[in-house]
Amino acid sequence: MADADYFIGVAQQALWVLALASAPILIPALVAGLILGMIQAATSINEATLSFVPKLIIVAVALAIFGGSILLLLADFTREIFARIPDLVR
Repeated sequence: MADADYFIGVAQQALWVLALASAPILIPALVAGLILGMIQAATSINEATLSFVPKLIIVAVALAIFGGSILLLLADFTREIFARIPDLVR
């Protein structure tokens, strides 16, 4: 039963790391989409590129700013998982 608890803990940790890795990209894109949607609704402009291009730029800027820390987070999680492998083999 200890192995099941271990894998449930790893799955919970993986979901937490996934949330931490995706939040710095998804939150600015969500805010930009909300603001651009309000602007489009107020001006009645229904141009698809008006919402796509600014969100693309914001996601690129967020990746440039937070990309290194996201990569370190994922690398630390992977190292920790690989370090636990010998404990499971015994």
